[in-house]
Amino acid sequence: MTTYNKENFCVILAGGRGRRLWPCSRARKPKQFVDFFSTGRTLLQGTFDRISKLIPIENIYVSTNHEYAHYVMEQLPEMPPENVLSEPIHRNTAPSVAWATYRVWRRCPQARLAVVPSDQAVFKEERFLDNISRGLDLVADHDIVLTMGVKPTRPEPGYGYIQIGNPTPDDLVFEVKSFTEKPDRQFAQMFMESGEFLWNTGLYLSNVRHMRDCLHRIFPKVLRQIDEEREVTLEEELLFIQEKFPSYPNVSIDSGLLDSNDSVYVMNCDFGWADLGMWHSIYEGMKKSDDDNVVIGSQVLIENSRDNIIKLPSDHMGIIHGLEGFIVAEQGNVLLICKKEDSSALIRKYTSEVQIKYGEEYI
Repeated sequence: MTTYNKENFCVILAGGRGRRLWPCSRARKPKQFVDFFSTGRTLLQGTFDRISKLIPIENIYVSTNHEYAHYVMEQLPEMPPENVLSEPIHRNTAPSVAWATYRVWRRCPQARLAVVPSDQAVFKEERFLDNISRGLDLVADHDIVLTMGVKPTRPEPGYGYIQIGNPTPDDLVFEVKSFTEKPDRQFAQMFMESGEFLWNTGLYLSNVRHMRDCLHRIFPKVLRQIDEEREVTLEEELLFIQEKFPSYPNVSIDSGLLDSNDSVYVMNCDFGWADLGMWHSIYEGMKKSDDDNVVIGSQVLIENSRDNIIKLPSDHMGIIHGLEGFIVAEQGNVLLICKKEDSSALIRKYTSEVQIKYGEEYI
C-alpha cells in the first residue's frame, strides 16, 4: 500500500488548444483528451495515472478551459469535481498556476506543489517519481522554485533551454544562470554542444507559500483582493475568478518564473522525456523502424520511404510509397501531408487559411 505525504499537491495543466498537432488535435478536442498513442488512455489520463502514484487523488487539481471541463470529469471520474479548475477564457499557463496556487494555499498553507503539463511522455516512470519526490522534499525546506531539466539529445529549436549555474549541496541541483525560450537551430546546436544547458520540461516544484509570493510579484495584484479576505467560500472564489481572470496578462509559467525570479534552481533529471507539443518532437522521441519511420496506432504498408511520421484513424489503411521526411496525419475531415521539418510554421499557416476559407469545422 502506498504511503502518501498529505502535504504534496499537484496541478495538471490541461487547458491548451494543442494546435501544433493539428489535425489530430482539434479545437473541440485537443491532444490532452485524445488517446494519441492508442494505449487505451488519453494523455491526460496517463499524466494522472503517473502522478497519482505519488500524490493523493484528493490533492490533484486539473486546470483547463471551460470548453474542456466535461472531458476532464469524464476521463477522471475518480477525482473530486471541485478539483477541476475551469477557466472562463483561454489564457497562458501562469494565470492557471496562480489560481491553483491560491486554491492549494487556502487548503494547506504548508503544501508542496508540483506543476505538471498534461502533454508529455515519460519513459522511465520510477526515475520520474523519484526525481519529483526528491524535489518536493527539497522545496519543503527552501523558498525556491525548482524546475526539472533533462539533457538535450539534439539541437531542438522548439524547446526552452536552461543554462546551469553554480552547484548546490544536492549533486543534481544547480542554480539557473539563464533561460532561452525556443532559440533558432544554430543557437540550439551551440547550447547542446556546450554541455551547460538542459531542456526545460515545464515541470515546476515549490512550496505553495513561495510560489504564491512569486506569482504576486509577476502579476498585477489580481488575487491579492481575495487573499486578504479571511473566509472565502468556494462559490465566492469561483465568482471572483469568473470576473477577474480576464485581467491576467497572457504570460506562460516558463517565462514568468524563469525570467522574473532569482530563486530558481534546476534539477538535472534522467527520466526519459519527450514534449508532445509538435509532430517533429514526437518523431524524435519515438522508437523508429529500420527505415526510420514512426507509425502511431495505424495500419500501413510502407515501401521506399523513410524518416516519416504517420498517424491515421485505426479503421483506415494507408499505403505509403516514396516519401521521405513527411508527416502523414488524418483525423476526421482533415488529411495533412507536409514536410516534417517545416511543420510548425506550415500548420500555423494552413490552420489560419482553412479557418478563413472553410470554417471552424475543420479546425
